[in-house]
Amino acid sequence: MIVIMARAEVMPDKVEEYICLAKELECASRREEGCIAYTLHRSMDNPNVFVVIEQWKDSQAIEAHNASAHFTRIVPQLGAMRLSSAVEHLTIVG
Repeated sequence: MIVIMARAEVMPDKVEEYICLAKELECASRREEGCIAYTLHRSMDNPNVFVVIEQWKDSQAIEAHNASAHFTRIVPQLGAMRLSSAVEHLTIVG
């Protein structure tokens, strides 16, 4: 299993639009084969910061996700609303 943690700080005037699009991406991604979990989180310390935690079966599932119609349509729109972002790919230790 591969875990992806994507953090984004969103422009304050774009937060509601960002949430709407991110939830659309979340719902579509959860239906993909190979998706174990996909959840949008909001920081309790900074309401403009969001973290998506994704769990995927393998790298092929991630490749298919990155090539999906919903990903290629929504992610550029989300990127235009971000002040900053960081993505990490993780594996479970042990």
